[in-house]
Amino acid sequence: SYLNKETWNIGVILLLTLMATAFVGYVLPWGQMSFWGATVITNLFSAIPYIGQTLVEWAWGGFSVDNPTLTRFFALHFLLPFVIVGLTLVHLTFLHETGSNNPLGIPSDCDKIPFHPYYSIKDMLGFALMLILLATMALFSPNLLGDPENFTPANPLVTPPHIKPEWYFLFAYAILRSIPNKLGGVLALAASVLVLFL
Repeated sequence: SYLNKETWNIGVILLLTLMATAFVGYVLPWGQMSFWGATVITNLFSAIPYIGQTLVEWAWGGFSVDNPTLTRFFALHFLLPFVIVGLTLVHLTFLHETGSNNPLGIPSDCDKIPFHPYYSIKDMLGFALMLILLATMALFSPNLLGDPENFTPANPLVTPPHIKPEWYFLFAYAILRSIPNKLGGVLALAASVLVLFL
């Protein structure tokens, strides 16, 4: 797929947006996690020479992580999935332009059946059942899938005891931990993902 440059590059942007959504999602539990997560994530900006500290204070909305920081992170965590949906549509548009699912170019018209009504009814039924299940769970038992540790009072000076590295960021943790220089670690971390644009 990397030969289809537009499709590939939109896919990389999708990955970056997904990572950003996960990062700002660290602050969502408005308690023990939020202050610590926001401090750790935004402190990566301080590695940038000259403007790093200013950037951090700008992201914080003050001189320390506080309610404005959490509010803007929450807003970003809410808005970025809509950006992901938009990017997915752009990604699919480029995908259909080149016919990426048919690299040999073999005509498959003889195998096709009309999408409507067969597939559309099947999809609507599945969507309705899933929506009913999710709505029932959210309305009748909203804390069913929650973690009681989310209600622990915040302490920005202590790493939350239940924090565990997310598997999809293990490469990032490994890069940051293996390079002793903060700026070098941040640059290597950025390069490890941005290399996909080449």
